[in-house]
Amino acid sequence: MANYIHVPDGAPLVPKFDVTVNEQDYRGGALQLIKELRPHWKPSEVKMKPFTDGITNKLIGCYVGPVMEDVVLVRVYGNKTELFVDRENEVKSFRVLQAHRCAPRLYCTFNNGLCYEFLQGTALEPEHIRNPAIFGLIAKQLAKYHAIHAHNGWVPQSDLWLKMGKYFSLVPTHFQDPVQNRRLSREVPSSRQLREEMVWLKQSLSDLGSPVVLCHNDLLCKNIIYNQAGGNVKFIDYEYAGYNYQAYDIGNHFNEFAGLSDVDYSFYPDRTLQLQWLRAYLEAYKEHKGQGTEVSDTEVEVLYVQVNRFALVCSSSLQPVFQDEARGHSTKLSRIRERPLVARNIIFKSMAPLGGHL
Repeated sequence: MANYIHVPDGAPLVPKFDVTVNEQDYRGGALQLIKELRPHWKPSEVKMKPFTDGITNKLIGCYVGPVMEDVVLVRVYGNKTELFVDRENEVKSFRVLQAHRCAPRLYCTFNNGLCYEFLQGTALEPEHIRNPAIFGLIAKQLAKYHAIHAHNGWVPQSDLWLKMGKYFSLVPTHFQDPVQNRRLSREVPSSRQLREEMVWLKQSLSDLGSPVVLCHNDLLCKNIIYNQAGGNVKFIDYEYAGYNYQAYDIGNHFNEFAGLSDVDYSFYPDRTLQLQWLRAYLEAYKEHKGQGTEVSDTEVEVLYVQVNRFALVCSSSLQPVFQDEARGHSTKLSRIRERPLVARNIIFKSMAPLGGHL
C-alpha cells in the first residue's frame, strides 16, 4: 500500500534556483528568477502584478508589454506553511498533472516557492459552479484527474485520517486576544467535540468502498479557471493533491457551492443537480479508464450516497485557524467554516429520498 506520488519516467525535469524571494519586497528576487526563465526580457521593462486571491501564498504575475500574454507566475510560500503542506509532494503532483496535460507548465522551483505558466481565463465564483454549462466541464475535468495512474504499481491508499490528526495537533487552544478567545470558546466546538466528530466520520466513511484515486483535494472556486473561448476548465494549486477517496474530492467541491466567506448551505447542490453532475463525471471517468461510457442509475446512486457522506468531513472547520496561527497571524473568526457540523443537517435532508442510507 502506498500514498505517495510517482512521477512518470520521461517527465520534464524542473530546475531549482538558489533564490529566496521576500514576500513583502519581492521585485528583486522575482527579477533573479526572470533572468533565468526569460533572459531576453529587460529587467526595467518587467511589470509585476500581485494577485490577492491566495490564502496561504503570495502570487505575482511577471510580464512585459502592454497586455498579460506570456506571464510567469511567481508563487512565494507563506510563512510556516510547511507545517501543513508537503512541498515535495506538491512538486511531484504538479509534474504528474503537467505530464497528463492537466496543469500549466512548471518552470522552476526556488528556495521558498515555484514559478509556473499563467492560464488565461476566469477564476470562478460560487454562482458559476452552479451553472449547468460550467459544472459539466468541471465534472469531466475532475474525472480526468481521478483516472490518472501515478502509483507505480502499488495499491494506493488514502492518508486522509493521518493528515486530519496532524491538523488537529496544530489547532490552537486559545488566542492571545481575550475577545477572540471568548468568541472561539463560544462559537467553535471544543477540541474534544471535534475529535469525537472525526472518530465518528472515520468509522462511518472508511468502509464505504469509495475508490482511492489521485485527488486535487482543494477544489475551491478560485482554483478553477474557466476559459470561455476554449470551452474548458483547468484546475490550479496542487498543495494538497494526493491519493484520497474519490468521493471526498467531489464532496469537498460540493461544499464550495455554499460559498467561502459567507457560507449559505441553502446553496448546497440539491439531489437533481448532483445526479446530473455525477452522471457527467462517471461517464467521463469510465471513458478515461477504458470502461466505455454507459452509466447505470445504480452507479450514480451509489456515488451520490458516498459523496454526501464524505461531504461531512470536507473543508475542516478549523483549517483557517491553525493555518493562520501556525504562521503567527491572528485569525478572523468570520473565516472559520463550521462545515462538518453544520453540513450534517443539510446532508441528512438531501439524503432523505434514499430511505435512510446515511
